[in-house]
Amino acid sequence: MANPVPIPTYLLLLSAFLHCVHLSNQLQQSQFNALREIQQFLNYPSLLSIFNTTWDFCNIEPSPLLTVVCYGDDVTQLHITGNNGDFPPLLPQNVSIDVLFTSISSLPNLKVLSLVSIGLWGPLPATIGKLSAMEILDLSSNYINGFIPLELSYLNNLQTLVLDHNEFTGQIPDWISSFNDLAVLSLKNNSLIGSLPSSISSLENLRVLAMADNHLYGEVPNLRNLTNLQVLDLKNNHFGPNFPALNPKVITVEIRNNSFQSGLPNEELSSYFQLQKLDISINTFIGPFSPSLFALPSIDYIDISGNKLTGKLLHNTSCNAHLMFVNLSSNLLTGDLPECLQQRNIEKRVVSYGGNCLSDEEQDQHPSSFCHGEALAVKVMPQKLQHREDEVMGVVGSSLAGGIVGLTVIVGLGYWVFYRRKRSAAMKGPSTRLITEKLSTVNTVKLLSDARYISETMKMGANLPTYRAFALEELKEATDNFTHSIIMAESSLCQIYGGKLADGRAIAIRCLKMRRKHSPTTLTQHIEMISKLRHKHLVSCIGHCFECCPDDSSVGIIYLVFEYLSNGTLRSSISEGVARQRLNWAQRITGAIGIAKGIQFLHTGMIPGVFSNNLKITDVLLDHNFHVKICSYNLPLVAENGGISSNVRVRGKDEDKDDIHDFGVILLEILVGRPIVSQNDVMVVKDILQVSNKMDDTARRSIVDPTIIKECSAESLKTVMEICLRCLSDDPTDQPSIDDVLWTLQFAAQLQDPW
Repeated sequence: MANPVPIPTYLLLLSAFLHCVHLSNQLQQSQFNALREIQQFLNYPSLLSIFNTTWDFCNIEPSPLLTVVCYGDDVTQLHITGNNGDFPPLLPQNVSIDVLFTSISSLPNLKVLSLVSIGLWGPLPATIGKLSAMEILDLSSNYINGFIPLELSYLNNLQTLVLDHNEFTGQIPDWISSFNDLAVLSLKNNSLIGSLPSSISSLENLRVLAMADNHLYGEVPNLRNLTNLQVLDLKNNHFGPNFPALNPKVITVEIRNNSFQSGLPNEELSSYFQLQKLDISINTFIGPFSPSLFALPSIDYIDISGNKLTGKLLHNTSCNAHLMFVNLSSNLLTGDLPECLQQRNIEKRVVSYGGNCLSDEEQDQHPSSFCHGEALAVKVMPQKLQHREDEVMGVVGSSLAGGIVGLTVIVGLGYWVFYRRKRSAAMKGPSTRLITEKLSTVNTVKLLSDARYISETMKMGANLPTYRAFALEELKEATDNFTHSIIMAESSLCQIYGGKLADGRAIAIRCLKMRRKHSPTTLTQHIEMISKLRHKHLVSCIGHCFECCPDDSSVGIIYLVFEYLSNGTLRSSISEGVARQRLNWAQRITGAIGIAKGIQFLHTGMIPGVFSNNLKITDVLLDHNFHVKICSYNLPLVAENGGISSNVRVRGKDEDKDDIHDFGVILLEILVGRPIVSQNDVMVVKDILQVSNKMDDTARRSIVDPTIIKECSAESLKTVMEICLRCLSDDPTDQPSIDDVLWTLQFAAQLQDPW
């Protein structure tokens, strides 16, 4: 290139890390050579003279730009991230992506490969197919072009595939369905054409399907059987005409700026109890819009702008209190803006509703005759617009032309153009990254991929540090050399120490003594599982440390480092202590919802799920804000015997109902405000609850905690009692699912709010 290219920061760090260090005794020579070649390929000639050939790659201090992870004598993870955002400079012409991947293919046990924003260019080489152990592949924000190669299908263990922000062309191949374990498929911002393969509907473990900003078209395959799908991002394509068929457990649906022209499946949408974000803007949806969507228990974002939706809004329509963004603009809605959407009610809520025919004229409205006339006009449009596939194929490169065909009768075309221009500007903004900002030395596999994306949609693991491996010296310093006086709990093979890290963070360290010998490599899978159990309603593990025996390097002690909560157990704020310090009714419902969300994550937030957790109210802790966190759940490393266990199991018949029953017992104590310490207590209080619940409100209040009698609404109290009794049913088939429990408790909270 004519002008000198600035040296990327990650290469400068690589030089600094690797200069004058000795070769690891464990790393195989072939893999050492491969890493050295990779470094040289990604470096520029001006730097080569400062490198020494004796580098200990496996002990490089991890950074956001460079991490190498080894287990035993194998490299298992390689992360290299540029610091140039989505538009890195191209690597020099003499850097061949083919040669680079030939070197990478010399790492036979590589599970995680992340080469993000480093300027790679050219087609993805066929040698990618040699990385048979690969589980996570992230090549986002480069200039890789051409078709997605067939050889990629050889990666049978692939769980996450992220090729965002590249220049891939052609169609999405049918063989994409051969990845049985695929959880994240993200091909955003490329130049892909054609339709989504129908075989995608067979990816039963898929959680994230992101195809935004391509040139894809046609009907979306039936995704109703994808019970794990949480994120659907198809915005800025040409999909249509019918609304996608989805499983009601979906959390995020983004299909803005496509060619959808059907009516909305309002009844089906009303059952999406976990839906948090719905964006169907800038399409041509017609027919009635259901205001019941405002009250979905998890919803916080709705954008239906730029469609032809009709319906009458009522002043007394109810809304979810957490609904923060609503855009109803440029539709054919009539009636009154609901009181719950008026911005004076919630300061930070954003509500747009101009370009309709509503009575509130604070934002520009059409006369009601306009919406009635337009509604009559669009009733005849579906028959004329159902057969547009050939037409859309002819205008793949022009989303504007495709939109105008469906909007020829719109008098208010100016509004539509305005929102399309806003969409174009929004596309220039930064994209969501699937790889963590700070990488660690633990083999976290899925944690570094789909867990990051899913955590953003489910708000999991908020404010937790990146999972990492601790040095034994750090833990000794945090515990004053494991002083006996700071032991919080103890058994024959396990001690739990309280401590404080150098940054001031309080921790609890669980010390497991191993009865049998295990190498660090054999424990890797279990550590990976523990590292994924991060959620804002779980007391989460933030790292580990292996203490190895000096004679044979086997692991003698495992230290698991957990976050520490100092506000006591839920029982201490429900049925113990001074009455005036107990949680009120609204706080108790919020706590119960938090526990339910924690259980829901254990059951469905990962594959396989974690069941039979033997939950007790004393296992629920409170943080400084009185948010609940479950501290004891079925970890794959068993504290009682210090050995390896397969307690994390694939769900069997009714296996989740053990936790449902345990949750019912917790709910029972939340209601009555006194300790439930035996099975006999459960039976007696349950019988009293059943009798009282069949009577009137006075009878129900007579058995609840006296401190909350005057605080709870009749409807809210009855709803919680009913779900408690269902959880405690002796017949597992009569017990609700955790999704039903969560929905009912959120409904109880809504009933309590106006009271």
